[in-house]
Order: sequence, then C-alpha cells, then structure tokens
Amino acid sequence: MTFDYQKHYAIDAERFDYFEERPPVVAHSERRLAEWILSKVPKNAKSVLDVGCGRAWVAAALCPKGVSVCSMDIAPKNVEKALARYPFANHAGVVGDGFNLPFEDESFDCVIASEVIEHVPNPEAFAQSLFRVVKKGGALIVSTPYKEKIRYELCVHCHQLTPVNAHLHSFDERRLLNLCRGSDLEKVEWWAFNNKALLFLRTYVALQYLPFPLWRVLDRAANLLLNKPANVVARYLKKPL
Repeated sequence: MTFDYQKHYAIDAERFDYFEERPPVVAHSERRLAEWILSKVPKNAKSVLDVGCGRAWVAAALCPKGVSVCSMDIAPKNVEKALARYPFANHAGVVGDGFNLPFEDESFDCVIASEVIEHVPNPEAFAQSLFRVVKKGGALIVSTPYKEKIRYELCVHCHQLTPVNAHLHSFDERRLLNLCRGSDLEKVEWWAFNNKALLFLRTYVALQYLPFPLWRVLDRAANLLLNKPANVVARYLKKPL
C-alpha cells in the first residue's frame, strides 16, 4: 500500500485548523509534550528549524526569547497561518519537504520534528535528512507516540484500508536509537512520558496547575506504577567541532 503524504497533508491543512482550541485533556497533553521538547533544546541554540510546524508552537515559545525560528511545513496553508499568527522579526516560514530540505548542511543549532515521523514513509531517511542540517554540537529532537498500535479503517472514498490519523509507523526506544547513524553522531537520548492513566482519569483538572518540573516528577512516578507512557522524545546530538 502506498501513501501520498504530500497530497494528503496539502488537503489536510485546507480542511483542518491546527490553531483551533483543543479539548482540555488534549490541550494538557500537548502542553506537556511541548514543555518536554523545549526542555531538551540546547541552551545556547540561536536558530531552530521546526519541521512540520503545524500550529507553530515552537515559534510562539522561542521567538520571544530571541531564538530565530524557521517554521517549515509541506502544506502552504500551515506556513501562511504560522507567520500570520506569530509575526516576529525572527520568525521565518518555508514550504518544504523534510526529505529534501532546502537548506545547506549544518544550518541550524537545533531541528525539531514533533509528531511528524510516524507519518512519513521512510523514517530513517527522514531522520538522516533532518540531521544533515544540524550544526556541529547541535541537536535533532524528534517526538512521536510511544509503542502505538497502528489501526486501519476502510476509506469510504477509495475502499482501501487507511491508517487512522495517517500514522504509518510505531516507535519504541530501540527503533528510535537506530534512526540516526554516522560518524558525526555523538549520542542519542530518549524519554518516555505522559502517563496514559493520568490522561484517561482526566487528572489535568488538577495537574494543569503544576509547573513542568513538578508535573514531570509525578508523571515519572505514575509510569513506575503503570508503565504506559503516551509519548517519547529522542534527542540526537551531533559531535562538536
């Protein structure tokens, strides 16, 4: 089965508003995911590429701190909305494909691909493409659902089995550790979090008031009791000069 991801996400951006308000439990889960990713961005990063920018939360968080952010998406509509919503002087937008990045080698201190890699046809090639544009001493940060069970539904239009949410791949730490390889890779780190039981029990009603460090401690404790994290983040560090 083939999946035309370029056509799919061009249509997706026209029909789905990434900037619309989320249900509370989803908003809380996405907030904690964003906080975890931001905590792994190198402290000295001055330039960040956000691949598959969606609602451009990376620009919203980092541009006010003086970091130059390039919001890149395969769908022109998402880039257009991102720049309109966050018109910072240090915010740029590019329409592009992660497999063929329109940038020179070692262009960014950090590259972020949040909840994207599960959608692409060749995750390994995708990760290597992103890692190419990371500067020496910089980082590639990838997030994805953790050990997701891929489900399929019968499309009413084409009568073909279609992956739910267009998720093509499931990831655990083993697969993530092998995404990037090469002599310029210094280290790979990973973290699984966002306990599913806490999400299912709608504990966000109380936990939304906790600062990220305290929430992280509670989430880790929950995963020790019931090892069911919803998300995983991997960070690939490129060797310094």
